[in-house]
Amino acid sequence: MTVVTLATTAMAQKAPAFETSAKDEIAANRYLAGSNYLDYDRQLTDKALTPAPKGYEPFYMSHYGRHGSRWLIWEGDYRLPMTTLKSAREAGKLTPLGEETLQKLEAFHPTTEKRLGDLTTVGERQHHGIGKRMAQHFPEIFKSPGVKIDARSTVVIRCILSMIAECEELAAANPTAQIHNDVSESLQYYLNQPWEGVVKEQGRSTGDKEYAEAQQKYTHPERLMKALFNDQQWVYRNVMAGDLMRRLFEVAVNMQSHDTDIELLSLFTDDEVYDQWRIRNVGWYLDYGSWPGADCKMPFSQLNLLKNIIETADTVTQTQATLRFGHEVCVMPLACLLELDNCGMAIENLDELDTYWRNYRIFPMGCNVQLIFYRPKVKKGKAANASTPTTGSDILVKALLNEREAYLPIDTNNWPYYKWQDLRKYYLDKIAAFEEGL
Repeated sequence: MTVVTLATTAMAQKAPAFETSAKDEIAANRYLAGSNYLDYDRQLTDKALTPAPKGYEPFYMSHYGRHGSRWLIWEGDYRLPMTTLKSAREAGKLTPLGEETLQKLEAFHPTTEKRLGDLTTVGERQHHGIGKRMAQHFPEIFKSPGVKIDARSTVVIRCILSMIAECEELAAANPTAQIHNDVSESLQYYLNQPWEGVVKEQGRSTGDKEYAEAQQKYTHPERLMKALFNDQQWVYRNVMAGDLMRRLFEVAVNMQSHDTDIELLSLFTDDEVYDQWRIRNVGWYLDYGSWPGADCKMPFSQLNLLKNIIETADTVTQTQATLRFGHEVCVMPLACLLELDNCGMAIENLDELDTYWRNYRIFPMGCNVQLIFYRPKVKKGKAANASTPTTGSDILVKALLNEREAYLPIDTNNWPYYKWQDLRKYYLDKIAAFEEGL
């Protein structure tokens, strides 16, 4: 029996159900199987933004975004599959396809030298595009004379460079913009909250068994081993077949992070690509989603970030945009905590997880959450007031998840616009209920 609920007691207006299955979406666009390695610019089809409500205009943006595409972080991700194939070459056990695969890995490996985790040119382009579209979509904010933009990043270089790329576009769109950049360990408590603490202690360890089961269930390396090696007895004695398959897939799906003609995804059939993605979908959900096995607590790892978003909106005066730059391990649970679209769903049957929850819709490289605040337009003859407070009962907000309008967990008769006063109360009540339970 499948039990599907929402992480909180109610959701006034649900996002529409997925129109196609995850398997079909991935078959049509294999890059989606990259999960957190998905190139931002290879996402699903964009949709036009809804015009501002009559008589309203945008005046403030609150944002959190992930860095762009990068090299893999651990050297072993590249080295270990290459080492296995080299041993097979020395033993004369590679097929022509196995030799071709090893040559591709050997050709790419030198580019990883002292580059682990670095932003790639693809990642830089993603953020130039996002920054450019920010100015295009919300000229009332970003093209207003002397607009004040507060941009902050974690201390990780790829995040800093991503922030710079977006700010370059905003400066190009408005030379009068006053952009303040800040990078400091003092900001880490909300920009990149450590995973240690009460949430992990109460939840994460209970997902280890389920993740191991998913790896076992969805890893079927037999066909791939026959395609790469000419001696299956040698493979049985010398190769951890499932581990090699998963590691090759990791390198293959991240090739979209690079400007390269080296391609490895063709090693896998459509079913294998889908199954390898399912493993990662389950893993990310267990770690950061509203999994009932962890009492739906995992998204609260971003408690400090949500508090900062609310507190900054409460106190903002002259600043017209607050930009924060960090990591997918923040965007993913933040989207779940905010209950954007289907992100906050609590799903017990992990075999049917992708019917309701798909990680590639949440956190590609460069993923971001934008909250856009709207106020009544200033009457003709009156000067606009940049210090409009967000606490007024007439302030509206809409949420963009990766620049697409998202549903929020309260009532509205004017989607995608919601009353900020009501939404703010909803989140503060949610925070209070969680903290009372600690």
